[in-house]
Amino acid sequence: MKVSFYTLGCKLNYAETATLERQFKDRGFDIVPFSDQSDVCVINTCSVTERADREARQIVRRAMRTSPNAFVAVVGCYAQLEPEEISSIDGVDVVLGASEKFRLFDYAANFKKLSSPRIHVSSIDTVSDFGPAYSGGVDDRTRAFLKVQDGCDFNCSFCTIPLARGESRSQSIEACVSQTEQLVRMGYKEIILTGVNVGDYGKKNDTSLLNLLRSLEEVDGVQRIRISSIEPNLLNDELLDFWLSSEKICDHFHIPLQNGTDEILKKMRRRYTSSDYKKLIYSIREKSPDAGIGVDVIVGFPGETEELFEQNFNFIHELPVSYLHVFTYSERPNTPSIDFPGRVEPRIRYSHSDRLRILGQMKKSAFYQSQRGQVRKMLVEGSIENNKLSGYTDTYVRIEVPYHPSLENSIVNIRIGDFNGETCEGEIVSVESPATPISIEIPLVSTIGR
Repeated sequence: MKVSFYTLGCKLNYAETATLERQFKDRGFDIVPFSDQSDVCVINTCSVTERADREARQIVRRAMRTSPNAFVAVVGCYAQLEPEEISSIDGVDVVLGASEKFRLFDYAANFKKLSSPRIHVSSIDTVSDFGPAYSGGVDDRTRAFLKVQDGCDFNCSFCTIPLARGESRSQSIEACVSQTEQLVRMGYKEIILTGVNVGDYGKKNDTSLLNLLRSLEEVDGVQRIRISSIEPNLLNDELLDFWLSSEKICDHFHIPLQNGTDEILKKMRRRYTSSDYKKLIYSIREKSPDAGIGVDVIVGFPGETEELFEQNFNFIHELPVSYLHVFTYSERPNTPSIDFPGRVEPRIRYSHSDRLRILGQMKKSAFYQSQRGQVRKMLVEGSIENNKLSGYTDTYVRIEVPYHPSLENSIVNIRIGDFNGETCEGEIVSVESPATPISIEIPLVSTIGR
């Protein structure tokens, strides 16, 4: 039988989809592109914004157009939050929640089309398992995403993640190390640690992200470690100093801000002030002038007046950061902010979002151009359309080099050249770590812990 997958949302979802793919492959299924006809379609959903919900519904309908007789399973955050809504879409056979998504074979043994959809969604309050997940990167077979943490206890006023994924919980250090060792044996050069709130790793197990990083650094063969994202209040001085002193951990930080005014941060129930955030960014920049620093921003939160937006814009404009991820606020069911006064008109939200995205492009351009002439380490990834290979430096600058098949999955020393509007040209100075063949046949252990 043939199975296809579609993943929406964050890198954590991609890692979890990869676990589902392995389950099907181990049972003899052929994995085919989502655009091909298949017997089973698995859709892993996101529900961070209303747009994500709408896209999930569109993907289900696309699956039915491509494979009208396929068994359709919908899992992920949207499935946990709105199972009845999903089950009402023509063609859906099963909806699985956070506790059930890794047990798809328990709920659909023969994958025969059902006359009516079945919902298996437990209350999020009962979700306590972890469910290990690991995958090759989006650029495929050079970077591996390793899920180390899930859930969140922060309860920001705009966020549905605690409702969709439950309380914060972590995989044991031993399991993380074991899975990393196997990923290294498979040939992956870079391990990206993912989770909902990675900085909260291990808090309930009397350990920490710092302890995890110390252990992963000792894994023989690990060459690069990247942390997908970390909350600003969880990046303390001890962790920062270790991060920047490590030869393996990339000098790349993705640190959500969400807003640059204390008034909105308080309404968002964020756990820091704008001055706290500014101090952290300047501390990083002082210790590592060339570090890549990414920022998440939400635009149009209730109560964001024109004056507050300008304050937010100016605050971000002055920050020495490398790029922005801009999100337009959308009302999410069962979140406190949906009832907050001061609703911002959609046209104003989108207009302000456009301004910040332009600012983000300016910051990216300035950061890339500031790297010109430097020699940095780069992991060479896949080929691109203009007969070149591309990849990221340790500071998250995307580089293009002339295509050569022996370079893919190599770590090279690269001299950064001109910025072309999207990427920088690169000149290879030396090959530090030659390409390693990757075999995807080696099974990964599934040892887990809380």
